[in-house]
Amino acid sequence: MATQTDPIETTVALSLTREDIQGLGEELRAYHAIFAPLFARKEQREWAAVYLEGLVTPSIERKSIEPMVLAIQGVDGNAVRAVQQFIGAGAWEDDVILQRHRAEVAVTLGEEDGVLTVDGSDFPKQGKESVGVKRQYCGQLGKRANCQAGVFLGYVSSQGFTLLDRRLYLPVEWIRSPQYAERREKCGVPPGVAFRTKNELAWEMIESLAREGSVPHRWVAFDEAFGRDSVLLDRIAGLGLWYFAEVPQDTRAWLQRPATEVPAWSGRGRKPTHPRIVEGQPEAQAVSDLAAACSGQAWTRCAIKEGTKGPILADFLALRGTAVREDLPGPEVWLVLRRNTETGEVKYFLSNAPADTPLSTLARIAGLRWPIETCFEEGKQYLGMGHYEVRTWKGWHHHMTLCLLAHHFLVRAQQRLKKNAGTHAAADGSVAVRRASETAHRRGMGPPCP
Repeated sequence: MATQTDPIETTVALSLTREDIQGLGEELRAYHAIFAPLFARKEQREWAAVYLEGLVTPSIERKSIEPMVLAIQGVDGNAVRAVQQFIGAGAWEDDVILQRHRAEVAVTLGEEDGVLTVDGSDFPKQGKESVGVKRQYCGQLGKRANCQAGVFLGYVSSQGFTLLDRRLYLPVEWIRSPQYAERREKCGVPPGVAFRTKNELAWEMIESLAREGSVPHRWVAFDEAFGRDSVLLDRIAGLGLWYFAEVPQDTRAWLQRPATEVPAWSGRGRKPTHPRIVEGQPEAQAVSDLAAACSGQAWTRCAIKEGTKGPILADFLALRGTAVREDLPGPEVWLVLRRNTETGEVKYFLSNAPADTPLSTLARIAGLRWPIETCFEEGKQYLGMGHYEVRTWKGWHHHMTLCLLAHHFLVRAQQRLKKNAGTHAAADGSVAVRRASETAHRRGMGPPCP
């Protein structure tokens, strides 16, 4: 068992306190001024300021429209109705706001080797009137339930993380069933909206960002719900990006590329044009079988700093192999295995990163699944991401747009306050990594990190 001597840093967690946030009023006004010109009307600019303030104010527990407006504006029924209209039906363009948002994220967090992260987040809802709501698997509850489902695009660099884009998933019945026609109309679903799988929505966001060119990035990372989709992987590779995709354990690959040939023509019928694997070549194996066949000495133990959990020890093994495409050898890939040091559970990843990519880099990217999940936790617990009570297509998108802005505001404010890069915080992190490494050493797992 080898040991990675240098602790692997991933990214900076959001660590603002309630007191920090309460003192950011002037900062919030300056932040809102960046986006204010993109709202066509004076009233829209004013209500956007109220909504952002409500989302980030820690003393407001329920971040739906009425409690936020009453806390900020006082008892004013007209203001409540005005903000309900602003969010639920307001004629302002989310895309323009989000383009500017991404440009600001590039200033705050942008790095050439930045990582795009993709994940879904679900929102339990009562009743049947909200756009896209249906009984389906709800990740937040861990079971089938009445909910709305969203797909989100996040961004991670060594400076921190936030969200860049969002899509509402509409179940196929919402698009194609005549029984949903009235609901679609009441919710204001645009007539041209077609059914898209969650993976297709993810691809739309990735491709759109690549075309926009606003945020530098090199990697795209996601869990196996997206990683099992080889079409998505090949599309990402076609953009010149490196994917790092968690895949199911039954995903097949070769460690040695098998020889292929176009069968000789028999002289009758059409000449063969499609290759096949030469007889006698090894069959592709499940990645779980490839992992089981590896010697314990081939693994490398690394200490990875992951979010608020602090340093986590994990064993890694990276193998060069060949992916399967329609039962034939496809692109050359890394097969990365990550083993939990306590439970022995192994997670499997495929990546099209170059052959000379060091293990430390692959381990670091494997440790970047948590930021987008943390964005959802922070958004739902502190920024009212799931507290909305609007039912319309515009309402969902307007609300999520302003939630994305609110989260980035806190990230930006933390960076300006230098809480994420202070000497004390850095020292605490390095001490924690060292303790984890020394624990590994005491258990006979290799030498401690220097």
